[in-house]
Amino acid sequence: MQILAALQVDGRLSSAELAERVSLTPSPCWRRVKRLEDEGVIRGYRAEINPKKLGFDVTAFVYISLDKKGAESVREFEDAVRQVPEVLSCHCISGRYDHQLTVIARNLEAFGELTRHVLGSLPGVKEVYTSFVLKEVKGAGQAISLPVEN
Repeated sequence: MQILAALQVDGRLSSAELAERVSLTPSPCWRRVKRLEDEGVIRGYRAEINPKKLGFDVTAFVYISLDKKGAESVREFEDAVRQVPEVLSCHCISGRYDHQLTVIARNLEAFGELTRHVLGSLPGVKEVYTSFVLKEVKGAGQAISLPVEN
């Protein structure tokens, strides 16, 4: 877990720096990281981009209800939503709505256009409900603390 915690804080650590931080020699540390990668625990390394610095001032959670719940209808919607660059994430959820999207836009006007002309036109969309993010308290790009089994 120390390796995961260190990599979440700084994914650009060299093998030697990581080994030093977790009190291992480089070779066993590298083997453990490789095993975590092979097992899919570590899914990749990427830059954390700040959308606001690129001019995307609006973040919203968009809830979608589909008119049909069959596998083919859901697949068509999910395939289409993957092609929308403003959709940062899409989750199939339980409850009143079928999917929750995290969406960014440059401003409210652009968000309105996106909702009317893109999101509302995705295959099978029956209803669109939006909540705007006022402040991020804890984001996806921050390190997570997983419970450790003793």
